[in-house]
Amino acid sequence: MSEPYQETIGGRTWTRPAPGVRHEQICARLHAQVSASVAGVASARLLPARAAVQLRAGTIVRPDLTLVTAANGRLWLAAEIINTADHRSDTVTKKAIYEELNVPRLWMIDPRYDNVEVYHCGQYGLALKTILAGSEVLTEDLFPALQIVVVELFAA
Repeated sequence: MSEPYQETIGGRTWTRPAPGVRHEQICARLHAQVSASVAGVASARLLPARAAVQLRAGTIVRPDLTLVTAANGRLWLAAEIINTADHRSDTVTKKAIYEELNVPRLWMIDPRYDNVEVYHCGQYGLALKTILAGSEVLTEDLFPALQIVVVELFAA
């Protein structure tokens, strides 16, 4: 089991509860698949799970999965596995921050419903592109090797 961790939003530090066993299993599968798919991509770097990412002064988040551009370390993709006991910080607070900062991609991975919401940043902020579930496949055009079958991501 993992430990509680802290995030700082707007200069205020919050202690987040330790993720549960299922959360950590999903996180490990996600990291393994993304790591394999970006291994040969020189323009991207995958950070360890819940690595601290300073988005701006007074705001440090710890996404479950973080992909940054290799050239400047800018956050390119954040994936948040929603914690059932503490979902508001991911689904509302952090999502709003990612939108304000024009983070190009956001995946909201929801073990409550075994689905993945895929957001792309556009002219008007984050736009929901799709909700994937069951045998649907999570892909990303910039990483053609990425092919995650959603039901396998959530497997018991």
